Amino acid sequence: MNWMSNVVPPKIRSLLRRDTPENLWVKCPESGQLVFHKDLEANQMVVPGSGYHMAISPRARLASLYDDGLFEPIVAPEVPTDPLKFRDIKRYADRLKEHRAKTGSADAILAAFGQIEGQEVVTAVHDFAFQGGTLGMAAGEAIVTAMTLAVEKHAPFIIFTASGGARMQEGMFSLMQMARTTVTVQRLRAARLPYIVVLTNPTTGGVTASYAMLGDIQIAEPGAVIGFAGARVIEQTVRQRLPEGFQRAEFLQAHGMVDMVVPRPEMRATLARLCRLLTRTPAPAMTAA
Repeated sequence: MNWMSNVVPPKIRSLLRRDTPENLWVKCPESGQLVFHKDLEANQMVVPGSGYHMAISPRARLASLYDDGLFEPIVAPEVPTDPLKFRDIKRYADRLKEHRAKTGSADAILAAFGQIEGQEVVTAVHDFAFQGGTLGMAAGEAIVTAMTLAVEKHAPFIIFTASGGARMQEGMFSLMQMARTTVTVQRLRAARLPYIVVLTNPTTGGVTASYAMLGDIQIAEPGAVIGFAGARVIEQTVRQRLPEGFQRAEFLQAHGMVDMVVPRPEMRATLARLCRLLTRTPAPAMTAA
């Protein structure tokens, strides 16, 4: 018999019960360490002990990147929501509604404009929580719009990738975004503007096969999985055992596919330094104490 539910009056019962938030503590997938959620947020979702980089929302990432956490979202033109009227277990249009309600975002890309250490920069961030960060018409349009704004403002462009690739529910329309974004990268090059790619976990498929590997500088977060096809598919195709850590950021850096691996807490200072170097902008003057 549960004496609290059967004997104690409801009003007193409510005083005895202590409601604990479900996400008060977070377990590190790598070390099993339990971390207080607020401490994890304060460290940009990086586990203090193991250094494991957990997923971070696009808005939180941008807030940690821009000066004073202030940025101006870039609104992309609207595109057809469901061009193929696709349906599997459920309608694609219904899936989009669910993801929009869950993430609060219109699609898988959040683009923004602001300043990093006083220098104007345009950014785009993949939201892996929105259908695996897949590239569809809306995401492609958001990236192209952000790159075009960078050309207009003559500002460096930075993109944080995290994607499962092209969005199958949009078929050929999704694949065309690979070509559109690649062409727009060439517009950045023609304008002699820095294009910096930050590869986060995971970056795969058609995104890796297009704009994610075209950066002037390729940066990766520690431990990020980066590749085109999955490791198991590759092993089955080549019929060979893959090396340990294959497709991880550190392996790719050692083999020349990535320029540097930068922990998230150091990302803002690194990007600011690179943007100044590539645009030949002097460092901000230090104010006397």
